[in-house]
Amino acid sequence: MSTRAPRPATVPADRLARPRIRQALRTVRLLVGCYAALSVLTLGAVVLLRDHPGTVTDAVWVRTVIVVVTSLLMVSFAARTARGHGRSYLRLRVASAVMVAVIAAVVVLPGAFPAWLKIEQGACGVLLAGVVLFANGARVRAVFAGR
Repeated sequence: MSTRAPRPATVPADRLARPRIRQALRTVRLLVGCYAALSVLTLGAVVLLRDHPGTVTDAVWVRTVIVVVTSLLMVSFAARTARGHGRSYLRLRVASAVMVAVIAAVVVLPGAFPAWLKIEQGACGVLLAGVVLFANGARVRAVFAGR
């Protein structure tokens, strides 16, 4: 029986200290932070507009709560990734890509959500597309792959 050697849970600090890696991870954290802030503000708007059924539907409630929860999880993933945690890096990459795809579906599907939420989700999608680009960059991937 052959067993593989376990991969270290964290990336050595010297690899994370490289200027381009630091900048990429800083940008990822900024983009994820903006995504979370926009999501929380949107939920606040939904709470304030709760008495307007044409503006705030049940689907809007469900969507905004889910987005806030996932955005806060992504904040955690981004913070841990910046500290070199490999599993959090993987979670960040997967979650950001999945969320971009889901947001694209929300924006293009007719009738499911009001126009104002589709615009907000489009803005979230742009922020997360940036996360996908920076987190999947060759240099960052190489650092977390151990090369």
